[in-house]
Amino acid sequence: MMIDFETHFGTQEWVEALSVNPGYPRLERSAEGRLRLCYRAEAREPFPETLLAKLLDIGQGRIAAMDSFGIDVAVLSLVAPGMEQFDPGLGTKLARRANDALAEAVDHHPHRFRGYAALAPRDPEAAAKELERAVKELGMQGWKTHCNYGDSYLDEKQYWPILAKAEQLGVPIYLHPTVPRIPEFWTYGIALAGPPFGFGVETSLTAMRLILSGAFDAFPSLKVILGHYGEGLPFLMQRMDWLCERPHAKEDKDAMVSLQRKPSRYFRENFMVTTSGNYLEAAFRCTRDALGMQNIMLGTDYPFDNPAECLAFLRGLGLSGQDEFALFEGNAAKVGIVAREDV
Repeated sequence: MMIDFETHFGTQEWVEALSVNPGYPRLERSAEGRLRLCYRAEAREPFPETLLAKLLDIGQGRIAAMDSFGIDVAVLSLVAPGMEQFDPGLGTKLARRANDALAEAVDHHPHRFRGYAALAPRDPEAAAKELERAVKELGMQGWKTHCNYGDSYLDEKQYWPILAKAEQLGVPIYLHPTVPRIPEFWTYGIALAGPPFGFGVETSLTAMRLILSGAFDAFPSLKVILGHYGEGLPFLMQRMDWLCERPHAKEDKDAMVSLQRKPSRYFRENFMVTTSGNYLEAAFRCTRDALGMQNIMLGTDYPFDNPAECLAFLRGLGLSGQDEFALFEGNAAKVGIVAREDV
């Protein structure tokens, strides 16, 4: 069994909403007719028709692609920028419809698909209700969200009702990148703000904000999943505890953040990571050393990355059979993904 935790889809309504959005983000065409996803005026990501077609296919075409890569189960999530930065009323309506469309695809292919709910968190009460509906009525496995909401971050107290609902329902949050809020990241367009750098930095910032906010003291069983081997945070596992361990820092209590555990313990105990979009052996080794094999799961980032390249890289690492089982299947049970032999 091979379970892919990061694979994206879109809906025609999502496309239409982005195409007519008067602000950002939006889909637009260049003077040469090239389709681009514009997160900001300064940050435009190439978004060719071939990519869009793959995102919109959550039927037999996607199943055929999965078969060609040897992937048994795909956990589908709405593609960035999701619904978070739309007007909350529109975002709530679109999220509900996207969840219904995904649930229908899962019902048609119950052995092959699972789903993460899309939400419009800037209306936290409506978002919490939709998460409950998506999990209890539609069978969604969690919530996939993005690392900022245009004007705010997930750690802010206004969003804690959604965190509380996720913990109550026993489902994880997949925290996915989007373009940073910080204007200095937009200087060199998508090359700085996007997947090469800004995406990961902004997501790691959001993860650290969640830790330092005390969210995991309030919701101790909440699980968060990060892609790309934890967005660089495994490299900082020792460094993130600096305030807790340096004598001259510990003496200044006003500089401390009041937490029940060291930051690195929250990262080890409340986070899991996937392999999506990073094919550097040193990144894998660092993540495994920092978090242990028990916290790493497969993610291919389809259709933005090539699952064949991802799997060739992973199989070339010389992992033991036990480690490969944990990576491809075994660890999935920790966040509620199991085979549906009874369907």
